[in-house]
Amino acid sequence: MTYSIIAFDPDSGECGVAVQSNWFSVGSLVTFAEPGVGAVATQANVDVGYGPRGLALMRAGRSAPEALAELVPADPLERERQVAMVDVHGGVVAHTGADCFRFSGQEVGHHHSVQANLMKTAEVWGAMSEAYLGSSGPLTARLLDALDAGEAAGGDLRGRQSAAILVVPASGEAWERVIEVRVEDHPEPLIELRRLVAMHGAYEIAREGDHLVSTGDMDGAATRYIEAWELSPEPFELRFWAAFGLVHRGEAERGAALLREPIDAFEGWATLLALLGEADAPAVAEARRLVGVQPAGADGAGGVGPT
Repeated sequence: MTYSIIAFDPDSGECGVAVQSNWFSVGSLVTFAEPGVGAVATQANVDVGYGPRGLALMRAGRSAPEALAELVPADPLERERQVAMVDVHGGVVAHTGADCFRFSGQEVGHHHSVQANLMKTAEVWGAMSEAYLGSSGPLTARLLDALDAGEAAGGDLRGRQSAAILVVPASGEAWERVIEVRVEDHPEPLIELRRLVAMHGAYEIAREGDHLVSTGDMDGAATRYIEAWELSPEPFELRFWAAFGLVHRGEAERGAALLREPIDAFEGWATLLALLGEADAPAVAEARRLVGVQPAGADGAGGVGPT
């Protein structure tokens, strides 16, 4: 008993699925996608097998409509299922079984499909489709906008518990993801999902910083670490590396204050700071001096000195 959206973005070649439900860990049941293949949402009296089977058929050359047309007649409980599929050529299809709980329905539109069952109102799926088509930006943002519209139109009759989003790139290995984030159990799963999506983006920016460090571009790394922290300021991990960026660009006092936050919260951060080499982050030596951490010796010993 769920509402979801699947979509193909012809501009980026990405495919994705997003879902919310008053059911624990809905993402582990509903969302399936593979780069260069397509995406599947399987729900209602869910048969998770539609996910891997549908992707296998599309990988073998079937369109989404052809794949679903092959699977539904072989399912003895098809009247209780709700399934949607989209392929990387823009083919899209959905099935809502005749025995799905009201309010249930689907709307198949341009490169997307929205489906819902056991909803508070019959407006949910239409509102989601309209929001998706009226949204802009990357596929991830448009899918999230559709979920918000479904909730605003009534959402799940029973309330809400979990949500998920899965977006895959136009090509790549089967495990590659643009984003995969799940909220397993939360009183406001869509709010939490957006928070985690933003955090995911921040960590991706921080990874860019790590790559720039490995190439010796400390100026670029400092900028990326600060950008990541500004996008998602909560995690100590992002505060820690952003502090080096601030020190590197001359904001010593601000950087030192930021660096002390993780160190004061958990001693392991001071140990990590002691272990870092000069090539491991921007302005390592100056950052250590500012917070009174001694570099580790050959035996790994080091730690906090007088501040």
